[in-house]
Amino acid sequence: MATSHLISADEFCTHHKVEYSFINSLNEFGLIEITTLEQGRFIEAESLTELEKYARLHYDLEINLEGIEAITFLLEKVKNLQNEINLLKNKLRLYEGTE
Repeated sequence: MATSHLISADEFCTHHKVEYSFINSLNEFGLIEITTLEQGRFIEAESLTELEKYARLHYDLEINLEGIEAITFLLEKVKNLQNEINLLKNKLRLYEGTE
């Protein structure tokens, strides 16, 4: 299996100076997914931005994992509501244009 789209969890921890247990905890909370291969444990490159955000929330702002989970849920809800508002605005423009 090619690992070009995977980032070593150990390298991430070393580079960002975070504890490996933090990444395991995020995995247990379902916030990130860890892939285990013969070479070690890896994180999808697509989830790197989210993982960096979680690390900043936890280490810089001292937010616990439950708080990070709640923040993530609420941000996703806000994003979905914004998309719904945009969809409804577009539909409204469509109906306003026909009158």
